Amino acid sequence: MENRADTPPTIEELKQKTAKQDAKIAELTAKLNWYEEQFRLAQQKRFDASSEKTHPDQLELNLFNEAELLVASAAEEPDMETVTYSRKKSAGSREAKLDHFPVETITYELPEDEQVCACCGGALHAMSTETRNEITVIPAEVSVMRHIRQVYACRRCEKEEIRTPIVIAPMPKPVYPGSLASASILAHVMSQKYVDSQPLYRQEQQFARLGLTISRQTLANWMMYGADQWLSLLTDRMHEHLLNRDILHADETTLQVLREPGKSAEAKSYLWLYRTGRMDPPIVLCDYRPTRGGEHPRNFLAGFNGYLHVDGYPGYHKVSGVTLIGCWAHARRKFDEALKALPASQDKTETAARQGLQFCNQLFAMERELKEVTPEERHKVRLERSTPVLDAYFVWLRQQRSRTLPKSKLGEAITYSLNQWEKLTAFLKDGRLEIDNNRSERAIKPFVIGRKNWLFANTPRGAKASATIYSIIETAKENGLNPFKYLMHLFEQLPQLTDPKDPEALDSLLPWSPSLPLTCKVYKPEV
Repeated sequence: MENRADTPPTIEELKQKTAKQDAKIAELTAKLNWYEEQFRLAQQKRFDASSEKTHPDQLELNLFNEAELLVASAAEEPDMETVTYSRKKSAGSREAKLDHFPVETITYELPEDEQVCACCGGALHAMSTETRNEITVIPAEVSVMRHIRQVYACRRCEKEEIRTPIVIAPMPKPVYPGSLASASILAHVMSQKYVDSQPLYRQEQQFARLGLTISRQTLANWMMYGADQWLSLLTDRMHEHLLNRDILHADETTLQVLREPGKSAEAKSYLWLYRTGRMDPPIVLCDYRPTRGGEHPRNFLAGFNGYLHVDGYPGYHKVSGVTLIGCWAHARRKFDEALKALPASQDKTETAARQGLQFCNQLFAMERELKEVTPEERHKVRLERSTPVLDAYFVWLRQQRSRTLPKSKLGEAITYSLNQWEKLTAFLKDGRLEIDNNRSERAIKPFVIGRKNWLFANTPRGAKASATIYSIIETAKENGLNPFKYLMHLFEQLPQLTDPKDPEALDSLLPWSPSLPLTCKVYKPEV
């Protein structure tokens, strides 16, 4: 009987085997290319500049009017020689930057017995003065403010043994009854941590160097009390104002909470951020939640109707009664990453990633031109100029999709734009809308930076307090206030309110209120 093992394979079997090997090689090659892309992108993020800006020359190389733009941008020959020079700044302009600071003047005079001319012995008189300015800094110092109020009684009533009325002098109510905390130290600790990203253990050390022994646990308790008892009154009122607007932005980022019930210390919790658009008074609100579920924005924005700027996270689809506005910065970023993931030896000028980036650059260039126009004019120009770019971009995306590996960085960029197309084109509906969600990303960035320093929250209560404090501080900064002075003003005034939940009283303390004292505002020299 013929041995099958000695029988050579047929041509058909060899073809099938070769086809399987080719498919396997193609699969492995695709995986290798993907890993190489990820490696190059990781190296770029680690060692290169993080900016996503495109070189100015690249903005001119768009796909439609490249020749016309290059001709129009050609430099004209000068008719005459242009002479440029630099001039030393005058001392007056330098002094003008200091005119809002208090001035301590020290005058130096000769003693009377030395005011004698060395030549003839006559009396000297003051002819002029020489002045120099120096900036001095008074480091933080700790003092004790002792509040003493008099208690009065009537001596006549005391002598005649009549009921003696007791009268006590009025005194401001404390911000934290039964503790040593003052409005100033609460404001200082909060601004140090949430503005300057100083963890409490560093502040504990700083106070120790000033001779004050105070534990970080005490500082944490003070902050949580101030947030829960007082600042939450304002954030609740700010929430009501936020829901009455018709254009909002939303974003979210991770937060580690060590003692989250039912979760491990390593599990991720989330800080959600909501804010107003460019046409309304700035309101920034942070909301701590243990998960990233879409029910959180749905619940927080209950009652809101209008436009909501978001990124590509699908959880926002649970928010009812809103029109979602996509983010072109995210779409552009993916093409930027695809371009950076290409091998260094490859010519990047004619790649599909460069073409996709150029489409996005055209839209952003038009938005820069329309920055100062009215919403009505912006809406009109967008329909005339942005719509053709979007139409051409959509055709290009569909053509490229069939030519690109879906799991490559370029494939991810193309898929993102196609999947988000309805949201990405929604900015054409109203001239008040923005082309990206950078407004909320800028607002959440201070939290992300601070998180790198203090790393985590210990308990859900602490995380909630942090969200409340960030809401007040970021809204204050957006409204041109000094966070420390504004917080101190709040902690001085809120305890004195007859009704802490009175809307009119709270409105007078909101960051955009015209009744705030000038001391709360950041000094801005006139240009």
